Parts: sequence; structure tokens; C-alpha cells
Amino acid sequence: MKPVGSALVVLFLLSVGSGAAVAGLPGGSLDPADVPQFVTPLVIPPVMPLKGVKWDPAVRKFVPYYEIEVVQFQQQILPAKDVSGRKLGPTTVWSYAAVGRPDTRNFPAFTIESLVDLPTRVQWVNNLKDKNGKFLPHLLPVDQSLHWANPGRLPCMPHGPGMEPMKHTDCRPANPPQTPYEGPVPIVTHLHGAHVQPDSDGFPEAWYLPDAKNIPGGYAARGKRFDQIPGAPDKAGVALFQYRNDQPDATLWYHDHTLGMTRANVYAGPAGFYLLRDLRNLALGLPGPAPLPGTDPNGNSLVRRLVREIPIVIQDRSFNADGSLFYPDNRDFFEVDSEGNPLEPGTLEDLGILFSPEGGSDVAPLWNPEFFGNTMVVNGKTWPKLTVERRKYRFRFLNGSNSRFLILRFQNEALTFHQIGADQGFLPAPVPLPRLLIGPAERADVIVDFAGVPAGTRIVLENIGPDEPFGGGVPCVDGVSECDFDPSDPDTTGRVMAFDVVKRTSPDLSRIPASLPAGDLELSWSRTRQLSLNEEESENQKACFDGEGNYILTSGTANDVDACTAAEGTLAPFGPTEAALGTLDEEGAGIPLEWADGITENPELGATERWEIFNFTADAHPIHLHLVRFRVLERQALVTDEEGMAMQPAELSGLPTGAEPWEAGFKDTVISYPGQVTRIAATFDIPGLYVWHCHILEHEDNEMMRPYCVGDMANCK
Repeated sequence: MKPVGSALVVLFLLSVGSGAAVAGLPGGSLDPADVPQFVTPLVIPPVMPLKGVKWDPAVRKFVPYYEIEVVQFQQQILPAKDVSGRKLGPTTVWSYAAVGRPDTRNFPAFTIESLVDLPTRVQWVNNLKDKNGKFLPHLLPVDQSLHWANPGRLPCMPHGPGMEPMKHTDCRPANPPQTPYEGPVPIVTHLHGAHVQPDSDGFPEAWYLPDAKNIPGGYAARGKRFDQIPGAPDKAGVALFQYRNDQPDATLWYHDHTLGMTRANVYAGPAGFYLLRDLRNLALGLPGPAPLPGTDPNGNSLVRRLVREIPIVIQDRSFNADGSLFYPDNRDFFEVDSEGNPLEPGTLEDLGILFSPEGGSDVAPLWNPEFFGNTMVVNGKTWPKLTVERRKYRFRFLNGSNSRFLILRFQNEALTFHQIGADQGFLPAPVPLPRLLIGPAERADVIVDFAGVPAGTRIVLENIGPDEPFGGGVPCVDGVSECDFDPSDPDTTGRVMAFDVVKRTSPDLSRIPASLPAGDLELSWSRTRQLSLNEEESENQKACFDGEGNYILTSGTANDVDACTAAEGTLAPFGPTEAALGTLDEEGAGIPLEWADGITENPELGATERWEIFNFTADAHPIHLHLVRFRVLERQALVTDEEGMAMQPAELSGLPTGAEPWEAGFKDTVISYPGQVTRIAATFDIPGLYVWHCHILEHEDNEMMRPYCVGDMANCK
């Protein structure tokens, strides 16, 4: 990793990270220091059971068929007792489970195992209902002022001069309530990384409500782009999707993708692994086996001992003392005082900041620009432990956090990650790494060899990524003299899980191959497209900050300006109010665009394009393109200002640098660093409407997502 500039923008109050290193990350009423670590065994996700098979005349095959529901239940994520012996209750969560199989309810969901070139069909059911068939409200606050699913058809923001607000779904409301949404919850499932036709991609406007008895009158049961495969029955609360699986062996994952509320839906739990396997790769001799269908490695010690390929999703969460999930319900949480503590609810209003739509403000009342939990959750347990023998294991890591970037390392520095794959399959050859950088939604397929570790040793997997927005660069650890950010709290978010090493019970016949089947990595493109990452400030709300980024007064009246000058403060627009994707103008400056703006990316069917992504923000962003797998070509520095922000119009600086070794294969999510242009190449080979977006979920939900159309625009109206 190379220094690429600071993630701190004083005028935007992104001082939460520097303050958190002193005060500890804020969260719910449960102090993470009270949660015992490394006492709960790691849950190894079992395989999702099939419902059966279906004949597909299009491919002339019987295809595996699943019926999977999103359902609410309770799970003991925290240990049974805190460090003082006080009982810690279960947590109410959502997750995916086989319909009619309560024994498959788990957060994260069971793993869907699929084979290359054999399609998989899934009936996704929204079952967020109680036992009486009435809808369950959301567990977490949902801001109704964003451009979101809007099932209740609040009057939408006019799109032209003289137009009146109209009631429909999938819009930014003109006069939204200041309170969280309390209606039935929409969902739509996206298989992240799938090469799939639009009807099964999980488009954000293709959501649907549960088939509940008490849906209020006037509510829309479906989003305006609800879709499913041809011939699917029209059933309320259900969508039938089919995945082609015509792509190489890869670690994919499935999660909710509802417009404007993905952050809340995914934080509540719905996510799981989807492993696509090519049986020919068994000859590689990689560590295994993985969990097999029909077996639960968590309830059988013999089976558990034999499992040596384990998917591991790492997420940060915060909890309340009663075990419930905590997620902030006001913007004050993101802003901090001089000691890094969040402001008390109502502070911004007291200081004069107005929220949408009060006074015509463009500041969302509930949305937070990022969220960093103070507790690490791995496969649905806080700080678990895993017993491993002195042999090789294969771990498929997924960063499932909303905003947090992870930099993983072993406490025992003699241990190395041998990365064999990334998002879209194998690398050309294993890459030994002492540290593993994983942005939100990225995957890292690694082999770890514990053979040299003495039996009886406990090894902690650490995280030295920041407790704040990530800007790239070097963490301040191990006495590094020149560094860019403080690592996570070493007592909480700086720890992930523990490995307890025991003696080997049988010979280790697995190996780390010298080369891997990465496929043909050569791409030549017919068009280069220039795109931008942007961060927006308020157009009508001003705030005054002192030299350390703390409020001293707000608003923009003449008296306030005079007081601000006397206090040697800086009057500036309040922000950030949203993040946005966009294009570049002829001079090379960013043009921020919102979800509702016209489509600007329209690759021809079958075309290979190079996308140049210019980052004009202070933070790194994990950029994900639906449908395609892509190659990371190179990155190049841009001329920046004193705070590391790229100047506009953009001006290139120095020579390009190639992709990192762990990006040498195909990917679907790439880290775009501040002050740089990131270049990728992809082939767009299925026609229709898709999206590309930042996978910081708080950004995705507030305009950092754009639709794009492959082929004839008439198919994307």
C-alpha cells in the first residue's frame, strides 16, 4: 500500500476517526469492553438445502431449485455472559433461510453451492411477517428523505419547472417525514459478482413487500422495475430468479439491494456466501473439504475437524445492553466534539442546522455519511475462536461491513496469507502477503499454513485498518516513522478472531500450487470512458468551524459571519450531504450525477471498455459494477491540494502504476483511492439495465449509485 493522501477534511468534520482513537468508538449502550473475546466457537456456515430440481428447456438441463426466505428471528451473537457474569441476551436479526426450515435460520445465511455452467434457480421470498401474517417493521431507522424505495408513495420531488409533486415509488420525496419509516419492509436480492441477465440481477427498483395481511391502503406492493424470469408465476411477496453460472470458479455472495435502504437491510443481517465451483479444479489439491450438503459442521465434532475450507465474513456491528443491534437514528451521531464523542441528538438543530425539508434544507435528518461499529462480528459471532490443526487451511474472506476497510494480519508475524483468488476467481499464481487489505464487498481467497506453529498456541487475527474513513496509505503501527492513519482500537475493533492450534491428526496432502487457472486475462478495449467520484456539500446550510474542525456557531447571517471571523473560524457549507458518481466535463472537472439523472453509460453489446475513475473525494471508495468482471489495469496520481484532494480540472501526475499483485485476476469491486485515477477494463456482453456504485452502503444509499444500459437504450426505458 502506498500513501495516497489524507482522509481528513476538516470542513466536513471527518474527525471522528482521530477522536475515536482516544475516546473509543461510539455505539449503543453495550460497551464492547464488556464483551468477552475468543470464547465462542466460530460458526462454519452449512450448505443451504435444495428444495428440488426444475427442468429448464432453454438449457435442456435439470437445474437446482431453492426456495429461500428473508425472515426475522433471534440469534445469540454475543457470548452468553459479559465479563462480569451478567447475562447477555440474544439479538433480533434478519437473514435468509430455506422456506419452512427454521433449522436453517442463521446470520450469516447458509452457503449456496453451485457448479460452473449449471444454472441455479431461486425463489426469493419476503417473509418479514409475524406469526399472524402482519408485516414486521424495520429493526433499524430508515431515512425517508433520501431517494429510496418509498413504498408508501410519498409525494415525489418534482423533476421539472412548474411540475407538482406526484405520488409514486422509487423517488426522493418532496416533503418527507423527519421520522424513521415504520411500514412494511421491501427487499430484493442481488447476487454480488454474478454474470446474470437483468431480470435476476436484483435491480434496486425491483423490490417487493411481504404478502402481509395489513399492508396499508395506497402502498405499492412492488417497485416500479419489479422483474423475474420469463414464465414465473405472479405471486405476492415472491420473485423467481435464475443464475447462469457461466463464469469461472469464484467466491460470490448474496445480499439485499433495495433502493435507498440497503445499508439498513444488510446491517440487519440478510447476506450469505454463494460459492461457484469448477470440479476440474479439484486437481489443484487445495485444502479441503468444505462443508458438504446435509451436514452441519457446528453440531458434529468429527465433521467440524475435517472441514478445512471455510468461508469467513467479517462485519462490524454495535449493540445495546439488551442485545439488540444499534444503528444511529440521527445525523448528530456522525458529527463529533473536540474529544471525538458524537453530539447529543438535537445538537445540530440547536446550533441552527435545518434538516430536509424544514426551511428547504438539503440535509438528511437521519442518514449518516459512514458508520463504524465498535464490535467485530465474524460469521455471526462476536470475536469467535477456531481450532485448527498444524496444517493448511483455505479461508474465503469477505468484508461484509457497511463502511469499514479491513487490513488483516496475524499476531504471529511468521504466518503469511497465500492469496490464491480475489472477487472473480483465481489469481495467476499465489501471492504471499503479510497483510490483507479488503474493502467493503471485496473477497480474498487465501491459504494459511499452520504447520510451523506449535500446538497449544493461540494466534489472534488482527485488523489494523482505521476506525474512520479510509484514504489509503500506511497505518501507524510497529514504530513506523512515516504513516498516514491510526489503526483500529487494539482492544476491540483491532481484533477479529483467534485461532487455537492443535496437533495434526492425519497427513496434510493439500498444497499451495505454483500456478492457478486464472483464465485468459488479456483485454483490448474499443472505448475509454471517464467517470468521477464526488462528494456534495449543502447548497443552503452553512456552518462555522474552528481550526480543529469543531463547531463554534452555525448558519450564514451577518452577525454569525462577524462572530465567526472574531473567533478565527471558517464559515463553510455543511457537509457532506451526499456522495455522487458522475462524468467529467471537457476541461476534466467532475460532473456529479444523481440516481434520477439520465443514463450516461451505454456500452454497446459485446463491447470491451476501459473506465477511468477519477476520485475527487477525500476517501477511498470500493466501486462495484454489476454484470461484469473486470481487470484492474493501473492507477495514476492526480495533482492534489494541501489536503490530498484532487484538483479540478484533473491533471495527471507522474507515471501510472500497475495493479497490486492481489488484483492480478478478475475482480468486480475495486478500491479507488483519493487523489488518483483508477483504470479498469470490462466486457459488457448481456443487454439490459444494470447499476454501478460505491459499496460503502451509506454512500450507495444516498446517490453514489448510477444505472447503466448495455446495448439498445430502448430496453432500458
